[in-house]
Amino acid sequence: MSTGTGAASAPAPATHDSPPAHETAQPAQPPTAAESPEPAEPAGTVARTETAPRTGPVLPAEPGERPETAVPTEPRRSSMFSSLRIRNYRLFFLGQVVSNTGTWMQRIAQDWLVLSLTGSSTAVGVTTALQFLPMLLFGLYGGVLVDRLPKRPALLVTQSAMGATGLVLAFLTLTGHVQVWHVYVAAFAVGLATVVDNPARQSFVSEMVGPKHLQNAVSLNSANFQSARLVGPAVAGVLITGMGTGWAFLLNGLSFLAPIAGLLLMRARELHAVERAPRGKGQLREGLRYVAGHPELIWPIVLVGFIGTFGFNFPVWLSAYADDVFHAGAGAYSLFNTLMAIGSLTGALLAARRGTARLRVLIAAAALFGTLEIVAAGAPSLWLFSLLMVPIGIFGLTVNVTANTAVQMGTDPAMRGRVMALFMMVFMGGTPLGAPVVGWITDAYGARVGFALGGLVSALAAVTIGLILVRASGLRLAVGWHRGHPRVRFVPREEPVPA
Repeated sequence: MSTGTGAASAPAPATHDSPPAHETAQPAQPPTAAESPEPAEPAGTVARTETAPRTGPVLPAEPGERPETAVPTEPRRSSMFSSLRIRNYRLFFLGQVVSNTGTWMQRIAQDWLVLSLTGSSTAVGVTTALQFLPMLLFGLYGGVLVDRLPKRPALLVTQSAMGATGLVLAFLTLTGHVQVWHVYVAAFAVGLATVVDNPARQSFVSEMVGPKHLQNAVSLNSANFQSARLVGPAVAGVLITGMGTGWAFLLNGLSFLAPIAGLLLMRARELHAVERAPRGKGQLREGLRYVAGHPELIWPIVLVGFIGTFGFNFPVWLSAYADDVFHAGAGAYSLFNTLMAIGSLTGALLAARRGTARLRVLIAAAALFGTLEIVAAGAPSLWLFSLLMVPIGIFGLTVNVTANTAVQMGTDPAMRGRVMALFMMVFMGGTPLGAPVVGWITDAYGARVGFALGGLVSALAAVTIGLILVRASGLRLAVGWHRGHPRVRFVPREEPVPA
């Protein structure tokens, strides 16, 4: 990723916001042994190359950030909610809280409506596949468009389109004219809007908060989505049981007014300027070559591709467990999603506290995610299955946030739209390939077999890619003793094994 200018190392100008004389930065002293430059980051850590140096004066505030919240250059753990000090991001965040809640309501209602109309888990899988198929087909071209277009106007168009789709589906359902093919068309239309909306939202975050707050903002976006996941399924369960699925679609359509209003209220002068890519030939190939030439980008993307294709088919599995395995109905389906959201929210808040995105965390979380899915597949009771949704949510979200942050932080801003489009295409676009297959396996062999198979593929992918990254980094496994206890770790190949 491109680094910023060297202005951060110059003393801050004296203004009415400057600290008192006894708090100002002292003149630079020759470095002592304790202040000598740190060694290079170990393999598996994505460097925060756009952040300020670790020593020096206090930096001026970011655009849109209150002066008193200027970030000191002393190393410290970031505040869990530091990005919310920036006005534009606050507007974005609050709008997404409302919209994400409606989105989760529609997801639950859509899956349950298709299951009610057809009685088939395969049909639920087809619906999910149609929603993500456009990302698979056109995702890379969406990234090229996002690198060329201004992000805020693009988001206004995509958010409006998705809101209109929800309102149309609500009208058809409430008037009693809905058929399964209507749901298929609506899912595909939302997928088309997502082709541009997803990379635009991912890239727009860095324009709102800047590089220093990017890790925190990405994590808070995930926490936002998962907290809405707590509310949305619960409200959807009440609406579906008491009033029908159409009301969930209606509220989802109206919920898009919140992010649209937030985007319109933003101050353009407080956004971080990013040079847009000019229109030209070969930009798609250029983006693919860029990713292929950076192992720290390609392997996280490959891993989330496997997990997104085979490990995240929860609409298929959870609806089948609620209906066929435990015979508990829509209430249990809502409960499963709510408990998984509790775990996901926990994982997102923990990620917001981390200062770096470590690939070792990504690999470990992916392996545990797959293993927990295998364990949950054999759960004998509804309550044990429900409780296992919490750790599955924690590690699934850790995979998503860590991979997302690692890829964004390791990407040049001019390439971010294309790289994030590839990331989302692989993560979400693999679902059209995996969902129908998983749905067929679930119908033919049962929900337990389908769930266990998805977990097995995820765990094997994590172990395989972890070994590839270890080998590519020139590491080897070292087993030794440390303070009287056995210790297993990865060390450079030339480093001797500690006794």
